[in-house]
Amino acid sequence: MLHPFKAVSLSFKKAPLEIRELISLDEAACRRFLHTLHHDLGLSDLLVLSTCNRTEIYYSADRDQSPAVIEALGQLKGLSDVATYFPYFDVLDTYQESVQHLFEVAMGLDAQVVGDLQISNQVKQAYQWSADEDAAGPFLHRLLHTIFFTNKRVQQETSFRDGAASTSYATLELVEELTADIANPRVLVVGLGEIGADVCRHFADSKAFTDVTLCNRTRAKAEVLAAECSLPILDFENLVQGMKDADVVISSISRDAPFFTREMVERLDVLSYKFFVDLSVPRSIEADVENVPGVLVYNIDTIQSKASAALEQRLAAVPHVRAIITESIAGLSDWTKEMMVSPTIQKLKNALEQIRQEEMDRFQKKMSPEEAKRMDEVTRSLMQKILKQPVLQLKAACKRGEADQLIDVLTDLFDLENQTTHA
Repeated sequence: MLHPFKAVSLSFKKAPLEIRELISLDEAACRRFLHTLHHDLGLSDLLVLSTCNRTEIYYSADRDQSPAVIEALGQLKGLSDVATYFPYFDVLDTYQESVQHLFEVAMGLDAQVVGDLQISNQVKQAYQWSADEDAAGPFLHRLLHTIFFTNKRVQQETSFRDGAASTSYATLELVEELTADIANPRVLVVGLGEIGADVCRHFADSKAFTDVTLCNRTRAKAEVLAAECSLPILDFENLVQGMKDADVVISSISRDAPFFTREMVERLDVLSYKFFVDLSVPRSIEADVENVPGVLVYNIDTIQSKASAALEQRLAAVPHVRAIITESIAGLSDWTKEMMVSPTIQKLKNALEQIRQEEMDRFQKKMSPEEAKRMDEVTRSLMQKILKQPVLQLKAACKRGEADQLIDVLTDLFDLENQTTHA
């Protein structure tokens, strides 16, 4: 076994949204949970990742600790019968499975929208929290830095991250293109169903837009989203004034007949350009609105074709991304194997250094300072030469997966079991 790294995962693949919502953790809860896992369960190399699509715990332990981890998660969330949620979790019990899975999650291969950019930032954040809690060991540090380096390669060497592959993200990109010449464009989002809410989240995260307003027929729904995204609300009865003020109106109103009619839009007296983006099916903006001077209408097909083209491009890049991940994991495995022999190498160095020091002490009294200095240099150089071959052989045996035998031989030859005291 390379390293006792494991994972417990609850994701959109097995768990419906209402279960994911129950289990999800905000930053404060993630930090508390890290503390519990580290101090109460004694786990190391900890990473707690919680997004709208997944809650995952990565850890190192000799035996599978998933029942205890899920139990602790249930306690943190105040769930009375946590055992009923066990079937929604995947347990990744081997180094290979858990490392591969974290790479695929961090690169966006395992995301609902393939190549999702947000996830790599969420992994970075989770790593920061782990480091703050002192719950990241040498292995996790190495693993995460390898992942960040791999991410960079994927960005530079493939088209996996190009374009917006989700409808809501493609909407943001389209509005960015449309308003490129407008200083601080004003955006009004009307109708906050699933896609409207997603669009708001993307706009809230974007640095390009600082004037985004929400409007919904039922105000309570708008208030929840406005609080989450820190965006202002426009009362539904003031919609016409809001439309007059906005440069872009995004509609995801759900109803059978169009809500925005030509007559309604004509009354706005559009002086320059106004953009309407219709995300509804059936359409919520009348086709005839397009004929109002100064008004440009974009519908779901425009956006979805933008998203599908990006998705096709991303899917075509997946084999290349997987090849890069395979290279990175091979490098990480080599390092992990070398980590296994490093204590033996250290003990061997200590053993030889002790012999050298004892001999130096014996002869030093009869030598001048100049001779002692030369003697020190000669014996040090001799020790390096003696060490070189066993170290090379150990590292080579590691790569072949045969280090155990050689470690035993060296331990017996140099009585390394008793060397720890001299470390």
